[in-house]
Amino acid sequence: MSLLAIDVYGLFFEFLHILTFFFEVTGAIIIIYGGLTAIVKMLLLEFRRIKIPYNQIRMSLTSKIVFGLEFLIAADILATIVAPTQQELIMLAVVVVIRTVLGYFLEKEALEFEIT
Repeated sequence: MSLLAIDVYGLFFEFLHILTFFFEVTGAIIIIYGGLTAIVKMLLLEFRRIKIPYNQIRMSLTSKIVFGLEFLIAADILATIVAPTQQELIMLAVVVVIRTVLGYFLEKEALEFEIT
């Protein structure tokens, strides 16, 4: 019976690793997409093919970064479930705090763009 319990735990931790990877990749894709979209819009703006305000492009990029960071934070939280050592837990906590603070200030900046 204990072999079955170990196997279930092993499958559970493997599933968590896969989910963590999925969330990390999703967060990175969202940030990359936002950056590439901003580059294309900026180039179109410079060559006068579109008339989008520069601040709207920045706001769109900022919102994509914040959204991507939320996925990366979710991946870090999932990773804490499988982190076996205290040192890894501390490192993950530091990364989550940094990403959360960064996300907060980026979101605050995005709200300022909406007001002006």
